[in-house]
Amino acid sequence: MASLKDMRNRIASVKATRKITKAMQMVAAAKLRRAQEAATAARPYAERMASVLGSLASKVADKNGASPLLVGTGKDQVHLLIVMTAERGLCGGFNSNIAKLARADANRLIAAGKTVKILTVGRKGADNLKRDLGRNIVERKDFQGVRQLTFAHAEGIANRVLEMFEAGEFDIATLYFSEFKSVIAQKPTALQLIPATVTEAAGEAKGGAGAVHEYEPSEEEVLGFLLSRNISTQIFRGLLENSASFYGAQMSAMDNATRNAGDMINKLTIKYNRQRQANITKELIEIISGAEAL
Repeated sequence: MASLKDMRNRIASVKATRKITKAMQMVAAAKLRRAQEAATAARPYAERMASVLGSLASKVADKNGASPLLVGTGKDQVHLLIVMTAERGLCGGFNSNIAKLARADANRLIAAGKTVKILTVGRKGADNLKRDLGRNIVERKDFQGVRQLTFAHAEGIANRVLEMFEAGEFDIATLYFSEFKSVIAQKPTALQLIPATVTEAAGEAKGGAGAVHEYEPSEEEVLGFLLSRNISTQIFRGLLENSASFYGAQMSAMDNATRNAGDMINKLTIKYNRQRQANITKELIEIISGAEAL
């Protein structure tokens, strides 16, 4: 049985841990609001980008010489998985849920005889996947020490993806991130980037039925620019969604940890008081027994 000193040390240790988890919860809560606003503000732009692409793609896709970013390479043998996670842990199942979705798709593609390449964004994604898919990881992008992710970071990733595509290193690219729903709900999401997943119906729904648009320069040139821009936009949206989801998950995880630490402190305190009372009672019995023996 642990001594009273050991139990006091244990209680003090748990109290110190509770202070840390409470502080982390408050920090995550403070950063969550800004991250959530940024993610929410990026959604209309990304959705409008998809609608414009849908409108243009319906006019250009059937023409000869359409961009491979729209129609693909005609093959689906090599797949690039862009897996976005956080740089840090202590956020519940946030990182592992994204990695789980990417791992399931990678294993399915490998079983079908496809070649899978993985580009990880965030240190935890590489750590989660390197055990069973380490040889498939072709590049890592870490943003340790970066206080605020900007569009320039997304452009850097997008440019690298486009370089790989132009070099013929893959046929299909899919982005994995966690879509922010609420503080307690984050949805792991897979979004195909190349070829772009746009439909004529989406463009008409957003642009208005019967609307006629004239493009200057030509539709092909505008679409070519927007397709590459769309990759940067969707990656940036994924970074913002991931940031908001991370702080929401961390806030929830640290709140649970703080509550559990409080429950543990209460149980240890009760156990300590009972042990202390038992020791006092034992000493009193020994004193009384000694006095009666005289």
